[in-house]
This record gives sequence, C-alpha cells and structure tokens, in this order.
Amino acid sequence: MTKRRAVVVGGARTPFVRAFGKLLEVDTIGLGVSAVGSLLRESELDRRELDGIVWGGVILPGLAPNVGREIALDLRLPYSVEAFTVTRACASGLQAITSAVSAIERGDADVMIAGGSDSTSNAEIKLPQKVVHAMAPLAFGKATPADVLGVVSQLLPISEILPKRPKIAERTTGQVMGEAAEEMARRNGVSREAQDDFAARSHHRAAAAVRSGRFDREVFPVELPRGERVHADDLIRADTSVDKLEKLRPVFAKDGTLTAGNSSPLTDGASAVLLMSEEKAKALGYRPLAAFRSWSYVGVDPGDQLLMGPALAMPLALERAGMTLADADLVDMHEAFAAQVLSVLAMLKSRAFAKERLGRDDAVGEVDPERLNVHGGSVAIGHPFGATGARMVTTMANELALRDEQTALLGICAAGGLGAAAVLERVS
Repeated sequence: MTKRRAVVVGGARTPFVRAFGKLLEVDTIGLGVSAVGSLLRESELDRRELDGIVWGGVILPGLAPNVGREIALDLRLPYSVEAFTVTRACASGLQAITSAVSAIERGDADVMIAGGSDSTSNAEIKLPQKVVHAMAPLAFGKATPADVLGVVSQLLPISEILPKRPKIAERTTGQVMGEAAEEMARRNGVSREAQDDFAARSHHRAAAAVRSGRFDREVFPVELPRGERVHADDLIRADTSVDKLEKLRPVFAKDGTLTAGNSSPLTDGASAVLLMSEEKAKALGYRPLAAFRSWSYVGVDPGDQLLMGPALAMPLALERAGMTLADADLVDMHEAFAAQVLSVLAMLKSRAFAKERLGRDDAVGEVDPERLNVHGGSVAIGHPFGATGARMVTTMANELALRDEQTALLGICAAGGLGAAAVLERVS
C-alpha cells in the first residue's frame, strides 16, 4: 500500500497583540473564529469538504473548554465538522497539527484545520477551593439559616479567600518559567549581552519580514465588537537595539539576566493551518506547500533545566527523518526566552551533552545563525501559548516554498518539562 501523506495547504493567523491591549474584548474562542474564518476565506475552501478541527490551547475557558468545537459552531460550519481540543502547554498548536496529520495519514479524514489560540487578557480568575467547598450548599439551594452562618465562619480569615493572581508557575516545583530560564542561563554560561543581542536580532528580522511583505500571506485582521479592526502585530520593535535592551532591569532575579526585552511577552492571538491528504489537495486544485517528514515529543525533569526539551526532541525528530542537523535548510525555534534558545543551542553543539543526555558520542551540531529564526521569533512577534506552533508551521511552510529550500526543523519548549520538534519538507 502507498502511504497517504498529509500536506500543508495554507495558514492564517490573527495579529499577535500585547495582552490587555487591542484584543482585550476578544476571547480565545473569538480569536480562533477570526483565524479559521480568515483561512477559509483565503483558501476558498468549500466548507462541506472540511472533516474536522483540532485546536490547541492553554488558557481554556472553564464553561467551554472544547474551543475547537465552539469555533466550528460560531462559524456555522456544517454540524458534521467534528472537533476536539488538545493542551500540551506551549506546544499545543503543534500537537493539534500533528494530531490532524495523523488522522489524515491514517485515512480517518481528508481535510482538516488545526491550530491554536490563547487570550491571556481573558484568563479566568479562579476562586480558592475553600470558597467553592464552603459555598456548595448555597449554590445548590439546600442551605438552612444555620448553614449560612457556617459558611461565613468557614470563609474566615478573609486573606485566605481572596482570588489569587494567576502566574506561569510549575505545579511540581513552584518555580515560574522565568526563574527556570535564569537557572538555564547560569548553568549554560549564557550572558546578558548574548541574550540582548539575540533579542535585538529577533526584532530586526521580524521587522524586516513585515517590511518585505513576508507576513502578508499569513496575518489577517480581527474585527472587534464595535466594528473596528486590528490589522497588524504590535510587539515588534524595529528600532530596538542592544544599547536600549541593556538598560532594562532584570525581572526574575535581582542579579539576573532575563528582562522584559529578552523574554517573550504575554500575548493574545490565534493561528490556523489547512491540511489535506495529498490526493485530496490535487483533486481540489490546491498546491501543497509542505509535509511532515517526522515529529517528536519528549519530557524532562521539570526541576532540571525545565525548558531544555528541544535539545532532546530536535535530535529525535532528525533521527526519525533520517537526517542530521546539517541537512536542515532552516531551523525555527520558539523563543520563550533568549536564554532558553541560547542554552538549547549550546546543548546541541556540546559533545558532553550528547553523551550524557542522548547516548551519542558526537554532538548534534551547531546551528548557523543565518538559518535560525530567519523572520524572528516569539521574543519579537509574541507568544499566545496555544498559537505559536501553528504560526511556526505556517511561516516555515511558506518560507520553504518561497526560498525553494527542502527542509525546516522546528523546536518548541513547553511547561511541565516538555519538548517538541518536527521536520517539515517542501512539496514540489
């Protein structure tokens, strides 16, 4: 039997916007509706051809956690378009895509949309469980006057029932992600200067991509409730410099090296990818951009270099693709922090790391800076947690076609000590 191959036909995303900014009034479902709606319009896909949606998210709405299905319903897609939602922290968007690819290559579907969204601006503030447990008799309408008095006594002291500010912290270690990245910088000898230089380059490359029109085929406006539109990314700083960045104070430690300038900002946005079987794409008259040669997901100890996952996942994806690092024409890594990317790069070129962590005698290799994150990354563009994987797939699929290159290696770190990677190949 000839193996079915799933192909990337196109992608679309919303502008990536600073949290609590221009997209404040659009929740994660609304962002997904905007991205998927733009993808459907641009591709001119007959909605009856769509089999399903796989969606990724991290900050899921409590009353409607299956965001993918809500997107399908809000867009009034045929009810037969099934949908499910996945969460794998910052790798959720890539997980959604590889899940859809698997479905197509198994023969379960011919046409799928996959991607992800997150609205940090609309994160729900959780009540302490103490309040939930105490209020349960009242909520179910079974409370007596004595119960009411009992509830009041259970809610004291007031300091224990106040909602707590959400933070991106590891449940198992209590450490926030920036603190973990600070440890990585220290352990891998990554200097503040190197981080600021990397961050400036990310902004300059992203700004160049905007000026050249490179993102025009990917970014589409979001319509706000009052009819206004948000047209463009608003986090990219074309005029930033190492001199400007070095004036910023450390955020996660008094003597630290991570700042708001060399870390990815809290961001609202969504991104979607259209996938088809190669045969279906041909039958419908679409020109495929790329296909997945391989992917991998790994886990590491969250207490030991939390964000090192790509250093293990990327070599594994290369191995599964029958490639070496030198064979990849482009490398695209999620920039949670400049320190994290630079640490992973150091690990990849370390023979000691290869021997200890990968069981290999030789280092994976050194990434040429000229082929790494050629249009910038999350430090400059922003990072809506569930959307970044789909943004990366869209940009790299387009870039392979535009450059007439053959392969791109993707790497993503994620909370929980997770790492993800994939190898995209151009489809002629």
